[in-house]
Amino acid sequence: MEDATPRPFALCRFRFDQVPDEDHYRYPFTPGGVYVFLGEIPNMPGHCVVADHGTGRVFSGYHTEGFAELSPDDV
Repeated sequence: MEDATPRPFALCRFRFDQVPDEDHYRYPFTPGGVYVFLGEIPNMPGHCVVADHGTGRVFSGYHTEGFAELSPDDV
């Protein structure tokens, strides 16, 4: 499911492979972090809201394609 938009409420990860290494610090996500994909923002197509699975902290306005749904084996 690498190129598919995660389903609402699915566990996902941030795709650091799409970001140059020198820009990783610009994102509040962690390489091993697990996030709950809350969905795309209706009036901001291509942008979504996710929540950190461990802390509940909510992040909004990040590109939807920046997240990949975890497979059942990854969970």
